[in-house]
This record gives sequence, C-alpha cells and structure tokens, in this order.
Amino acid sequence: MAETPNPAPAQSTVTLKIDGQSVTVPKGTNVLEAARSLGVSISFFCYHPGLSSPAVCRQCLVEVKGQPKPVPSCYTPCADNMDVLTQSEKALTVRQQMLEFTLVNHPVDCPICDKAGECTLQKLYVEWDSAHARMDYEKVHKPKKVDLGPTIVLDAERCILCTRCIRVCDEVAHDHQLEMSYRGDRETISVAPGKQLDNPYSLNTVDVCPVGALTAKDFRFQMRAWELMTTSSVCAGCATGCNDEIHHARGEIYRLVPRENQDVNKFWMCDDGRMTYHEIRQNRVAGARVQGETVPLDKALSFAADRIVALRGSSGSSGLLGVVANAQATNEDNYLLLKVASALGVDRVYLAGRPARPDCADDILRHADMNPNTAGARAIAQALMPGKAKGVPQLAADLEGGALKALWILGDHVDLDEEAQAALARLEVCIYQTPHQNFLSDKVNVLLPAAAWAEVDGTFTNAKGLVQRIRRAVEPPGEARPHRELIQLLGRKLGIALDYPNVRMLFKEMKQAVPEFAAAEYGRELPVVQLRFAGSRG
Repeated sequence: MAETPNPAPAQSTVTLKIDGQSVTVPKGTNVLEAARSLGVSISFFCYHPGLSSPAVCRQCLVEVKGQPKPVPSCYTPCADNMDVLTQSEKALTVRQQMLEFTLVNHPVDCPICDKAGECTLQKLYVEWDSAHARMDYEKVHKPKKVDLGPTIVLDAERCILCTRCIRVCDEVAHDHQLEMSYRGDRETISVAPGKQLDNPYSLNTVDVCPVGALTAKDFRFQMRAWELMTTSSVCAGCATGCNDEIHHARGEIYRLVPRENQDVNKFWMCDDGRMTYHEIRQNRVAGARVQGETVPLDKALSFAADRIVALRGSSGSSGLLGVVANAQATNEDNYLLLKVASALGVDRVYLAGRPARPDCADDILRHADMNPNTAGARAIAQALMPGKAKGVPQLAADLEGGALKALWILGDHVDLDEEAQAALARLEVCIYQTPHQNFLSDKVNVLLPAAAWAEVDGTFTNAKGLVQRIRRAVEPPGEARPHRELIQLLGRKLGIALDYPNVRMLFKEMKQAVPEFAAAEYGRELPVVQLRFAGSRG
C-alpha cells in the first residue's frame, strides 16, 4: 500500500502589489494594514487595529484589479497576486463621496467641540476635500447632551455611527452596554435597556471615537486639545503598568490617555488608572518641616543627619535605625535608599505600598496589586539586602516592641495602625519623604517634600517583570524634589559619597547590581510635543 504523502505546510505569507509596490505580509492581514506597512495612507473611520472590522463606514474603499466594485480595505484579506490601487481616480472619487455623505448631517460645531484639533473627520476634510456643502436643507437634529453614565456624555448629532464604541464595550470590556437605536438618518448610539455605560473601561470609547460624539465628563470643556503637551509615561495605578500619555499645559495635568504597547496594555487603559492624575496635586507637601515647624530644606536635612549620627554614636551601631522602601517609588529611588542604608550598616528594611485590592482585579488589565513597582522594590531589596526585607506588619511590630529608635520612610503609603502610629511619634528621629499630607505627616519630626510620579524621571517594574520608563511631565510644587535627590542630599550630610548628576547614571549602576534588571533599557529621551503637532489621536 502506497504511503500517503505528507501535506505541504500551510502558506504563512502572501505577496501582493499596492500602488505598484510589492509587499509580503502574514496571511490574514487586511489590505489596509498592508498599505500602512508601506507608508500608504488610506482614510478610515470605523476601523481600529485593536478591534474587529465591520466595514460600516466605507471610507477606506480601494480598487482591486479584477473586482467589479471598490472594496473596503479594512475588511478585505490580502491574497497572492492581488493588485490594489489606493490612489486611482476611481478609489479617490468614491472615498471623497463617502466623506461628503458622512458630512451631510454632521453639525459644523468645531469651535465648541472637545475633539477639535484631534478629530479624524476634521482632519480628512481639511486634507483632501475642503469643498463647500451642496446641501441647502435643514440637517437632521439629534440630542446634543445625552448622559450615558458616570463618565461619558454623548452628542448624538456628531456621531457618524462607526460602532467603534460598541465594539470596545463588547471586545475589550466584555460588557455589551451600547447599541444602535432607530434606523436610517435617525439612527443613534444608546445604552442597552436598563443599562448605563459604566464598565471599568468606558473611557476607551472616547479614545476610539473618531469625532466628538463621546466626551469624557472629566475632560469636557477643560482645555483645547491642541494646546496640550504630551509626555510618554506609565500608569501608576496598579502593577499592570499600562503605557500612557500625560497631557498637560502650563504646569497642570488635564488627562491621561493610553499609549500603545502590545506587550502590556495594547491600546487600552482602565478608567481608574486615568483618574490617578487627580491625586498628584491634592494635599501636597511643598516645604520641609521639623517638629511641626516649617523650615528651609537644608535645615531639615541637617537636623535629620545630626539625629542619626548621634543615635549611631550612642548605640555604637545602626541596629536601631530602619528604612522603608516603597512600591510607589521608582526603582532608582528605592535602590539609592537601600544603598545608603547598606553604607550605614542598617539591617532593618521594610517594604510598604498601597494595600492589595483583589475586588478591583480582572482578567483584562486591572491588577489586585495597587502599586506600580512592587516587583522592582522586591528585586532591589533582594539584591542589596538579601533576606532582610520585611513587610508593614513586621514594621508595626518592631515599632510597638521598641526595636526601632529611628526610621527613614520613602513614599506616602504606609498602612500603620493607631498603636504603631503612636510608637512612630515617640521615635528619636523619623524622616518621612512624601509628596502628600496624610495621617503620618504630623507624627514624624522630619517631613521632607517629595515629587510625585508625574514629576520625576525613572523606571517602574510591572507585575510581569518588565522595566518601563516614566518621564517628568510637570514641575513639583515649592521645594519638593524627587526622592533620589533628597536621599543624595541627606546621604552626603551623613558622610556618604553620592554623585549621580542624572537618573541615567543611577540606572546604569542599578542595572549592574540587580540581576533582574540586567536586560533592562532606560530608553531614549523624548521631546515634549504639543498635540497640534503630534497628529490626530482618532
């Protein structure tokens, strides 16, 4: 009996021509993405690379030789020997006609629209149409201010029915909360019966909306988009470490939006993470305090150094001094603190941070660990002081048991009970570097003003062990400085030579000292760009 030959391996790529250029792409790639890989621009509204392709807007029509009619490039898979024309007269004409059709009932309210300056419809009209409307009748009017839920307001007149928002709810949040209502030119987006748009990823609908139909209550009418500056950073809301952009102007942050990273958060970000910028300016510590009195920063540092030196002299060791690293602080901050602690002979090390919130976790992006740098803080502690790092419960026990006479705390999330707080207030010296006033601020005798996460350069390590760069977007208030600068200043007063003129130099040393960071890269510097020059986010 003859042997059955092994089947030929399935072809994994296809080769086609787009505007005369040959391109080879993975099998299953749509024509639109193949064209984009060549730098060929095809207009579209409903397509999004992170969502399914329904081909409802017909704005991406192209001509394919052998096909009787133009085809939607976002929906059409590439095939071998396909010959696509994106700039032919026929293709350009049908796309211009579709753009005019989209604009038939669209309101001309760009001067008051939050999306103006980053609107795909506005961008396409200006780029390759700019024709006067040929319609002289009254446009169809729809509701202008529809409250869809706690985060979103809908302007139904601006909606072009691309269904991106529906697909975000279905495919990202896995919660079908939006639906189409009515038909024809009266069709609108609405919530499903008995529902609100209130899923934890609802604000992604604003990001994907190509026009100004969906607006965020948090940002609505706050600032013109084109006046905002953008800084690439990482969300500090939990251990996922979603890549984001900080949008700011004149020293104030106005919103956080997701930045694409296929290895971490793809195109998305949760609503809670977006709101973390509000806490940055709340209850700030802008100046140093000693024994409750406001003093110059240098005087506070000298007081702290003198107390530590006196304590070491009287006890003959640093056994009564402890340091608290923090999962809210950067890798560089924690590394420098533990380096100084090691030089002082300190062996009592504790790790603090926000308490875990399992109720907030899901299998999409939200993590139970509410700190951006737990993995990094643990890796640094293990590398510099193996086996010595303890948690907050042990810190509380040591405080209440009198095992500590001095403490140096980094960060503003240290969850101590009332008895431990009372013991903290009795220490000979307690140095507290924090951006914010909280329940510990009045119980320490040295309070140092620290910069918040959006005011510093450095790195966080997410739950998967990925070291990611954060960048300073705004300046800290008053005398507040990054934790690492405060540590350097105090370390020098303690006689420890520390000279790190920039974060990159500190990162380079840390990378060599911490095995988990051996493959990490600090990344290049990025210019702060105004959104008017950054292209449309639609």
